[in-house]
Amino acid sequence: MRPSRKNNNSNKHPLRGVRVLVGRARHQASALSAGLRKLGAEVLEIPFIEIRKPGSFQPLDTALKNLATYDWLILTSVNGVDAMWERLSHLRLTKRSLKHLKIAAIGPATRKAITKRGVKVDVVPEEYVAESVVKSLRKQVRGKRLLLVRAKVARDVIPRELRKAGAQVDVVEAYETVIPKSSRTRLRASLSSQNGRPDVITFTSSSTVKNFVELLGPLRGGRPRPRMQRPPQLAAITLASIGPVTSATLRELKLGADLEAKQYTIPGLIHAIVSARSSQ
Repeated sequence: MRPSRKNNNSNKHPLRGVRVLVGRARHQASALSAGLRKLGAEVLEIPFIEIRKPGSFQPLDTALKNLATYDWLILTSVNGVDAMWERLSHLRLTKRSLKHLKIAAIGPATRKAITKRGVKVDVVPEEYVAESVVKSLRKQVRGKRLLLVRAKVARDVIPRELRKAGAQVDVVEAYETVIPKSSRTRLRASLSSQNGRPDVITFTSSSTVKNFVELLGPLRGGRPRPRMQRPPQLAAITLASIGPVTSATLRELKLGADLEAKQYTIPGLIHAIVSARSSQ
């Protein structure tokens, strides 16, 4: 028997009728939003994070001028790749200056951003978190000099553990993340709306979680949020995490993660949302 049109549409659009709030930085939201819309979701974009240039490019520029002194380059995000290549261009350096380096990238998106510029990536960890980077590199870096290009505020797992493994690690900031103040009014309006309330909120990094809490602010009347329970604004909303580090931050801030991607990528996050919806 041929499937009915209703069932066929349900298979093609498993997120039909689901409103998803995407909190990625505005210039990064398209892949997640497009993937969700393709599956029938209604997408609301309110960025919880904004990417800005660091206060000074001098540390990054100095490191790039001295790339010949490094053995490894570690890049942890697409933002870091974009910022580094912008500075390479500014300094009139080409990809040839990276030829001698071994390069490690966290995740397929970061690897793709590097390889599309014609540069080979030597190591991509099995899991796309800092701990897995350390595991992949620990036995290869003793006595080597490493350059880690990352955000201004980030976890110190990679430099700390690789230094313990005998490497010399220089950390330079390529960009910083800030809270987009303009999102506060939109977020609060969305959560208090009877018709526009999201069913799912996505979190793609610890920074998005922390900024979300700041944007959420105190309860009505200025009362602080209860420390040991999810705030009432989020009642019946599914909080979706891209991976274990983000989930840990959600738990730390007393929000909790209702679902977590098994593969710590945007496609993995979408798949987790679909799976959770299908099981309801």
